[in-house]
Amino acid sequence: MQLFYTPEITTETTTYTFSKDESKHIVRVLRKRVDDVLQITNGKGAIFSAKITVADQKNCSVAIISHEFQQPRNYSLHLAVAPTKMNDRFEWFLEKATEIGIDTITPILCERSERKVIKPERFEKIIQSATKQSLSAYFPTLQPLTPFSEFITQHSDEQLFIAHCEEHDKKSLKQALETHKSVTILIGPEGDFSPAEIEFALKNNYIPVTLGDTRLRTETAAIVACHSVAFMNHD
Repeated sequence: MQLFYTPEITTETTTYTFSKDESKHIVRVLRKRVDDVLQITNGKGAIFSAKITVADQKNCSVAIISHEFQQPRNYSLHLAVAPTKMNDRFEWFLEKATEIGIDTITPILCERSERKVIKPERFEKIIQSATKQSLSAYFPTLQPLTPFSEFITQHSDEQLFIAHCEEHDKKSLKQALETHKSVTILIGPEGDFSPAEIEFALKNNYIPVTLGDTRLRTETAAIVACHSVAFMNHD
C-alpha cells in the first residue's frame, strides 16, 4: 500500500484535487489512471480510500469512497532534542523516530548548543516522507526551536525525564519508565546539558536517566530513547 498525506481532508470531505506536484507524481510517475483507488491520510488518524475521477498530471482529482481510523498508540512520546551541528544527523533522527513512533518533537536551544538555527520546512518534509513510508495515519508535531528554560517551564507530561552524562544518581530509562502514559524525554547537545540546566530540570520534576553504559551521540541517544519507549509499551 502507498499512503498519500493530505491534511485538509476530513470525514466530511467528498472530493479532493491534489497539488500540481502531487498530481504529476500520481499520474506520470506512478501511472495511476481513472478508477484506480488511492489511500490517503490526514495525519490525524484517519485513512481514506479515494477513487481517481480525473487523471491529469496537473490536476488529479479523487472522490472519497470510505474511511477508517487507525488505532492510536497506547502512549504518547515527546522528545525535546538539541539540534546537532551536522544537519544530516538531526534529519536522520527525525526520519527514524517518525518511523518508530513519536507524537511531538521539539528542537531545544541549550547553553552548549552548536546549532542555533534550524530549517523547519525541510524537517517537516522529512517527517512527512517518513510518516508515509511507515504507513502511519498519525503525523508527528514539530514544534519551533525553543530555549531550554522556556520548554521546561511551559511543558508537562505524566512522566518527565532528562538523559544526561554527568555523574549523578540515575536510573536506567527502562527502570524508571511507566508504560501507557505520556512521556517527555530531554536529549542534550553534543557537549551535554550544563550543570545549571540539569539542576533546573530536576527542580521542575524531571527524573535523571541513563540510556546505557556507553556515551551516545545526540541523535543516537534520541533514537535509543524513542525505541526504548516503543519497546516497553509494545503489547
